[in-house]
Amino acid sequence: DVQIVESGGGLVRAGGSLTLSCAASGSTFFDYSIGWFRQAPGKEREGVSSIHIDRDDTWYAHSVKGRSAISSDRAKNTVYLHIVNLTPEDTAVYYCAVEPATDYVGPDENAYSYWGQGTQVTVSS
Repeated sequence: DVQIVESGGGLVRAGGSLTLSCAASGSTFFDYSIGWFRQAPGKEREGVSSIHIDRDDTWYAHSVKGRSAISSDRAKNTVYLHIVNLTPEDTAVYYCAVEPATDYVGPDENAYSYWGQGTQVTVSS
């Protein structure tokens, strides 16, 4: 079975930074994309960033563009999302999603088949 595990969430002060990790296991992944999504209280889930592991194509939401970086470690099937200058508006549960054998890189959550349980990020003012 495919397993997706997120880590790196927690409580951060406004202006701080964090790095979220997403590790995929349980299958032989190739030509796949990993996306980060988040859901704030009372809001719909939204795409944050995504990357195609083999082509290194990336996508960023406007809300994090310029203050975030997504990267991958192909050998570990792990993707990292580093965000700086955090604000309380970044408070949300952050989810990682994986889609194998795809060309897609972007925010459409319907394009991803496997999802993690989420990790809470809370930014205090």
